[in-house]
Amino acid sequence: MADADFSWEAPQSRFPAPGTGEGSQKLSDEVLVGNARWFIVFRWVTIGALLLFQLLAIIFSDMLAQIGITHQQGWPIVVIIVLFAANVAYIYALDSRRSTKYNSPSINIWCQIIVDLLCLSIVVHYVGSIATPAPFFYVLHIALSCIFFSTRESLIVTLMVCAMYTIILMIENSMFYQLFLEVPADPHAVPGEMLESKALLWMFTLDTLFIVVWYVVSRLTIVVRAHERDLVGAYERITAGQVEKDQYAVLMTHQLKAPLDAIRSKINLIKGGYCGETSPEIKDVLSKIDSRASGMASLIMDVLRLERLKAAARSTNTRENVSIESVVCKCIGKLTTFAESRKIKVNLSMQDFLAEGIPDQFEILFENIILNAIVYSHDGASVEIASAIDKQSSSATVMIVDHGIGIADKDLPHIFDEYFYTPKAVIHNRASSGIGLSIVKTVAENNKLHIKVSSEPSVGTTFFITFYGVNLQTLSTEPDQEPSEVGAKP
Repeated sequence: MADADFSWEAPQSRFPAPGTGEGSQKLSDEVLVGNARWFIVFRWVTIGALLLFQLLAIIFSDMLAQIGITHQQGWPIVVIIVLFAANVAYIYALDSRRSTKYNSPSINIWCQIIVDLLCLSIVVHYVGSIATPAPFFYVLHIALSCIFFSTRESLIVTLMVCAMYTIILMIENSMFYQLFLEVPADPHAVPGEMLESKALLWMFTLDTLFIVVWYVVSRLTIVVRAHERDLVGAYERITAGQVEKDQYAVLMTHQLKAPLDAIRSKINLIKGGYCGETSPEIKDVLSKIDSRASGMASLIMDVLRLERLKAAARSTNTRENVSIESVVCKCIGKLTTFAESRKIKVNLSMQDFLAEGIPDQFEILFENIILNAIVYSHDGASVEIASAIDKQSSSATVMIVDHGIGIADKDLPHIFDEYFYTPKAVIHNRASSGIGLSIVKTVAENNKLHIKVSSEPSVGTTFFITFYGVNLQTLSTEPDQEPSEVGAKP
């Protein structure tokens, strides 16, 4: 048995809108909020690492001193408190405060970067500014500022990094008053002068490295954002082309529908004897023509229905709370006659729930899936419809199970593609248009549903349709009723 999960959403835009101009490009507020939350999560990890570091500093203080990390004196606790308080403030600003001119995602990230740089400078000072690799963590903030901000803003962050690292070295080596003095070149210089010379070398090297990293990453970011603008333009052109194609398809199907209806009406007149006597051979030919025309008319109606659903996805629809059990019962009522003609029982055993969505589209979705379950079941088999409700996650799943021809493993991922049908399905149902499940897919996109399909060839197929954010307050607390049967009994 093979399983396949399908989940669709219809976002307003697949790409964030980039800024204009090389120096003013930055990410959209929506993306910045996501990045700010990522920063917050990363900071919780950093707080945990500092707690571990403080513990190691207490246990292995002598070993850390041998590799150049000085005595801690409790500074990690101060940094942890500052980062913890800052994280709480960032979360409060994002989740509990309205976005304003002074509380924007960009300002939130700016505050995070500045506080992080100050805390990182404290860490660099105490663990060793030239004896350990700690200063290289500045590079992370430079790279992130190039990604999050414009070129000018990321340059400001880079200059801040250079200034902070320079101040740390000057404080550690008392160079505020010696900075402009000549560095001694005497190989027998005293250790203090050698240390100052080494600090100057580190300061010049790392500040140069920070500038180079900023230049490289900012140039790459500009290239990436230029490509992003090209992708946005291409996506918009593709969307416009798709809309034009859909409109053309609707126009063509309308133009085909009128002459096809005329042909079928004339055939019915001839078959009814209104045009004189016809031989049995001619009646047989007319019946075949009418059957093919009926299939074409059904295909045209499916195409029109699919295009209307696609149009609905591009417009604002009125969404309501819909009783799913009522929708399923209505669909079963429509298909009862067909189920009886195949001697197929439809067993319904589900607990009702309300789901927010477009009522007519829910009906289309269930009608297509239940119809498929009946069509592709073996004669005299049964179709079971049930529901499972998860009150903890406020979700509900409707299961539609058939006992029929099933779907091969290689075909299962493609069943929602437009005009796709398997050779086995065509043999079982020659009237198949390959559009029914495409309509189901469009409804799922419009209503943000999740569908899982489990199938085994010659055994049957199960559709799991999951609704999120369902209304459980109106659910009955009475025990489940006995399953009801719809359809003919063998």
